[in-house]
Amino acid sequence: MSVSPDALIHPSAVIEAGATIAAGASVGPFSLIGSEVTLAAGVQVKSHAVVTGWTDVGADTVIFPFASVGEVPQDLKFRGERTRLIVGARCRIREGATLNTGTAGGGGLTQIGDDCLLMTGAHIGHDARLGNRVILANQVAIAGHCHLGDDVIVGGLSGIHQWVRIGNGAIIGAVTMVTNDVLPHGLVQGPRGVLDGLNLVGLKRRGVDRAEISAMRAAYAALATGEGSFLDRARRLAETTDSTYVREMTDFILSQSDRSFLTPK
Repeated sequence: MSVSPDALIHPSAVIEAGATIAAGASVGPFSLIGSEVTLAAGVQVKSHAVVTGWTDVGADTVIFPFASVGEVPQDLKFRGERTRLIVGARCRIREGATLNTGTAGGGGLTQIGDDCLLMTGAHIGHDARLGNRVILANQVAIAGHCHLGDDVIVGGLSGIHQWVRIGNGAIIGAVTMVTNDVLPHGLVQGPRGVLDGLNLVGLKRRGVDRAEISAMRAAYAALATGEGSFLDRARRLAETTDSTYVREMTDFILSQSDRSFLTPK
């Protein structure tokens, strides 16, 4: 066990032998920290939380009551192999959220980026990868093997099907089931998720240049109509665009995926 003398550990907390807790970290009443857990500087684990498994938690992350971080995957193929969970810095893992480690078949790693907000009851399945500044609203379920890019927002009570990729800056409306890949900066809504335009509000809030936004709108229209398949249109765009954001969209479409795409209307 390596617990800094500057860490604040409540007397009722259980710290298993082998855990590493850095200076400035704190563990609240009746919480459990497992033997292979590393809490970086400034991490706060509030009361009645469980952090277990081979789990690293980045600096200044806060884990709220009744969260379960680092438990084994909900996968019947899991046979107890040693797999990992990495949580980035300055994340907020709210009450009742569940984050599972990876599986050998999926690469062995579940990873959360920096500055993410995982609201009450959010679930991150095995081998999922979340980028930076991702927001999952209450009761969002991210299935195994999903990849979410930076700045993605998923509305409350939504579900993301296993293996789905969601590109940077996309937004998913509340009570939406997403079963196919979502373009970077796409806007998806409806009970069975439909791609319904671009996340223009998000782009403007991040200060994206107006010329880039205009180029993306033109690209979106080109993907929606024209000759050839959706992939053919993406290839033509990739060959002609000089927009960084359009290139991000075409690279995403033309990269390897285990799912099909939500396509423009």
